[in-house]
Amino acid sequence: MIASARQQWLANPRRDLLAGTVVALALIPEAIAFSIIAGVDPAVGLYASFVIAVTISFVGGRPAMISAATGAMSLLMLGLVKEHGLQYLFAASLLCGVIQIVIGLLRLGRYVKFVSRSVMTGFVNSLAILIFLAQTPELIGANWQTYAMVAAGLVVIYGFPRITRAVPAPLVAIVVLSAFAMLSGLDVRTVGDMGQMPKTLPAFGLPQVPLTWETLAVVAPVSLTLAFVGLLESLLTANLLDDLTDTPSDKDRETRGQGIANILSPLFGGMAGCAMIGQSIINVSSGGRGRLSTLWAGLFLLFLILVLQEWVARIPMAALVAVMIMVSINTFDWGSVRRLPSTPVQSSIVMIATTVTVVATHDLSKGVMLGVLLSAVFFMRKVGKTIRVDEVDAPEGELRYRVSGQLFFASADLFAAGFEHHGQPRRVEIDLTDARLWDLTGVAAVDKVVFRYRRQGAEVVVSGMTDAEKALVDKVGRHDKTHLPNLAH
Repeated sequence: MIASARQQWLANPRRDLLAGTVVALALIPEAIAFSIIAGVDPAVGLYASFVIAVTISFVGGRPAMISAATGAMSLLMLGLVKEHGLQYLFAASLLCGVIQIVIGLLRLGRYVKFVSRSVMTGFVNSLAILIFLAQTPELIGANWQTYAMVAAGLVVIYGFPRITRAVPAPLVAIVVLSAFAMLSGLDVRTVGDMGQMPKTLPAFGLPQVPLTWETLAVVAPVSLTLAFVGLLESLLTANLLDDLTDTPSDKDRETRGQGIANILSPLFGGMAGCAMIGQSIINVSSGGRGRLSTLWAGLFLLFLILVLQEWVARIPMAALVAVMIMVSINTFDWGSVRRLPSTPVQSSIVMIATTVTVVATHDLSKGVMLGVLLSAVFFMRKVGKTIRVDEVDAPEGELRYRVSGQLFFASADLFAAGFEHHGQPRRVEIDLTDARLWDLTGVAAVDKVVFRYRRQGAEVVVSGMTDAEKALVDKVGRHDKTHLPNLAH
């Protein structure tokens, strides 16, 4: 445990600190923008980003992942803030954290592994597109100086690593472009134009809402949605970082950690948040691998907005836009496009449907849920066709069948159609040794076949079931309990 903790915190402190610095600089305009989306003061998003990042560095299950205020969560808060005010948002955020902790204690986070690779690819590609689209307000209608600075930033980001990788290229781009803009007095938008940053430390306070059932009825639906969307984005981002860094993460611990962070955030004037794929990619791309990078990102963010506020306000947005464009380019799975001609059609449909839905609705949950649903339907169709019923040699007057494959609701009809019900056999044996019986519909299909033969006066023997299958048949089956054929109806 000690070695593991040292590895997670101090394996490469220099790179973690540098990566966290880049992330903190990129967090400021994002947090301010998300606060505006939610209809609250910029301080709410900035405080949330500080509290969540610091908290998740200790209790999260994925080292180097950045969690803070996010756009996906902010969109869900706007209606509540407009109708009931900021304090109800704090209450909803707190309840969101409680729900996430309960989900973590039930150990449900691990089930993200059932999200298929096609859905993951669609999720990643859609986020890459959304990250790029989020930069367009800074580009549309901008002057030529802005375009020139964005281009210069991309040149630095992609060119500097050819000289050295000792310092993250995004950090160099931000520093160089900021210095140039300040010295030359270029007419470009800056971080200070996004909104006023807070000047005091976040203060502890409970949500000022009446503790009544009416309050719970108002905040509970919002809290449930926030909890679901937040965990979905966090766990899928954790999966992505697992692949990028070739290291595992504890999804149940991450689920509980997100809950703890979302409880503490509103207690210190922040809103609920979740993992940020853009900032997480920045962190990993800049060399961040340990928890120290996440902790420093949160601490340095607070230092920037309280101590270096005047300098931070003068950072040109073009520099941060260049960094986020780099993130969108690096995040998008370009290989998935090249592989489309050779990828199975069903997998391509799932990926494209997920991507298009997320981009069209700006709702990660809708896109991912559609992708998961399509994956399940295609999988069931494929597996459902694998059921086989083969007739084997038997003495005169008897029929013997060997069944192989998966017997469940998607294959039940094919199973029943595989038997020959003509003639008057004295005895019928159905061997399920090579088959697997999974659900009530499968059991009902066995009942259907057995009762058909019994109506012809045959003795039917079903063999080869496992103990678990026997237990299922014992609970819900009918053929093993009576020989009366009329019970088949």
